[in-house]
Amino acid sequence: MVSLQRSAAGDNPRDSLPPRPEARATAAADSRRIDSQALLGAAQEVEIAHGPEIYRLRRTALGKLILTK
Repeated sequence: MVSLQRSAAGDNPRDSLPPRPEARATAAADSRRIDSQALLGAAQEVEIAHGPEIYRLRRTALGKLILTK
C-alpha cells in the first residue's frame, strides 16, 4: 500500500487532476470560443467595447495575448 503525505497546501495530488467531465461540459455550455485570429485578423491590436469601457487586445511579438483597459 502506498501512503500519500501532504506537506503543504496545494501539494495534494488531486489538485493536479483535470476537471471532471461533467464540470467541463457545464463550463463549455456556458461559454463561447472565438479564435483570436478571428478577432485580430492581420492587426496586432483591436479595441473591444464593453459597456462604457474600451479594452485593447494586443498580440505580442511572442504570440501571447494581452488585454488592457
